[in-house]
Amino acid sequence: MHYTDIAPAQLLKIKTLGQLNAAGYEPRSVKEELRANLIKKLSSGEDVFPGIYGYEETVIPDLQRAILSRHHINLLGLRGQAKTRIARLMVDLLDEYVPVVAGSELNDDPMQPLSRYALDQIAHHGDETPVGWLPRAERYTEKLATPDVSVADLIGDADPIKAATLKLPYSDERVIHFGLIPRAHRGIFVINELPDLQARIQVSLFNILQEGDIQIRGFKIRLPLDIQFVFTANPEDYTNRGSIVTPLKDRIDSQIITHYPKSLEVGKRITKQEARITDAQKDRVLGHELIHDLVEQIAFEARESEYVDAKSGVSARLTISAYESVISAAERRVLLNGEAKTHVRITDFLAAVPSVTGKVELVYEGEQEGAGGVAYRLMGKAIRTQFVHYFPDPDKFKKQKDKDPYKKVTEWFSDGHTLDILNDASDADYKRELNQVPGLSEVVNKFQPTPKKEAEHLFWMEFCLHGLAEYSLISRNRLTAGLQFKDLLSSMFSGGGFSLSEEDEDDEDEDRF
Repeated sequence: MHYTDIAPAQLLKIKTLGQLNAAGYEPRSVKEELRANLIKKLSSGEDVFPGIYGYEETVIPDLQRAILSRHHINLLGLRGQAKTRIARLMVDLLDEYVPVVAGSELNDDPMQPLSRYALDQIAHHGDETPVGWLPRAERYTEKLATPDVSVADLIGDADPIKAATLKLPYSDERVIHFGLIPRAHRGIFVINELPDLQARIQVSLFNILQEGDIQIRGFKIRLPLDIQFVFTANPEDYTNRGSIVTPLKDRIDSQIITHYPKSLEVGKRITKQEARITDAQKDRVLGHELIHDLVEQIAFEARESEYVDAKSGVSARLTISAYESVISAAERRVLLNGEAKTHVRITDFLAAVPSVTGKVELVYEGEQEGAGGVAYRLMGKAIRTQFVHYFPDPDKFKKQKDKDPYKKVTEWFSDGHTLDILNDASDADYKRELNQVPGLSEVVNKFQPTPKKEAEHLFWMEFCLHGLAEYSLISRNRLTAGLQFKDLLSSMFSGGGFSLSEEDEDDEDEDRF
């Protein structure tokens, strides 16, 4: 029986090198360990990378092939594409525990010791050498590449304090203070944003990747380290003309390209999993699937927008933060109005602008438009895109006015009426405002006839108004405390949507988006 077949409780009772030998322990490299455990999981049909969605037919198969090939891996992709999360999940492919020489700072294998400490321990104690057990969680090391990272940080250096304390000459290898990489021996070492490392630091990785050993200063030591390297990088930097040293790039065995969700459903699944919504928020705010669609659509619109820098990407964190803000906006309204519950609204969706502005990198045209203006445009486009999935396309009725289902609604606004939807309006005020628009409820009944609750019916009514505004049938203007809908023509003549006089700004702070 191999030692890995022994139950963890019994395994931890092994305390000496002699007992470890008797248990049938055979050393194997970390790459062989990852490979063997991956084979077990694949053979049993187990999900190898749980919680990673949208990569089932692209990234994950490539990653599994790289692990089976015992390759060092580079995950190449834009921000927010789960690169670091994938690397962290690789820990689950390690054995639950591995034996180490007790007290060793390099996690020395008792059968294949590297450090002077471990060699001395085994030479002195023999089969009675104390053995400890290292859990898989402690075999993962992660380092964010920054310009201030030094060779000493990663590899190691002579430590004058250690030399003085132990009264050793600098020629003695025991004065070495090992860096992060040697301490990750027999584990997984991740370097995030590899191109951000200075060129001389990248050069220091050559030997480790190719021969698996390190050299520190002038010491005549060779440490054949056993490490699974995983790197992450951005495509913009990871080029021969960019910030990557080409020989280092050549030494990384597998380069795996990550990507953003290719469908709305995958994006929604990720957002629902990652959004931090408390049970209290779930009790206070009744959500709606359309809100998930709208939030996710923002990211899809941003990735296609002429205002957003495509090279920087649009992280999945945008949709996660935006959805959290939507729920919090509704929760705040409940708390202010002293109500027990509320249904999420489209105004809550539009209140998530601060979660969008910091998540997109703008090109010159976007900077001229302003971060807030770009965010509103993206949200408006999301509403426009989703609107035709639930209601008829208004453009189809431009030449068929008699068949226009929105005619009664738009005529009411044409007669000079306005409708204010305030951010913090109570449910009663919200209902009263929407119900004063003739024909609006009938449109919802005709095209979305299945709402189970009145609040959901009102939600569709508000969404219909926003959709009509996006198709320029009515005007939607921003107020200090909410939104105002009115006739498009009167809005243009009154200055809505254009530069306002100081008098108007002081009076209403209104601008159309």
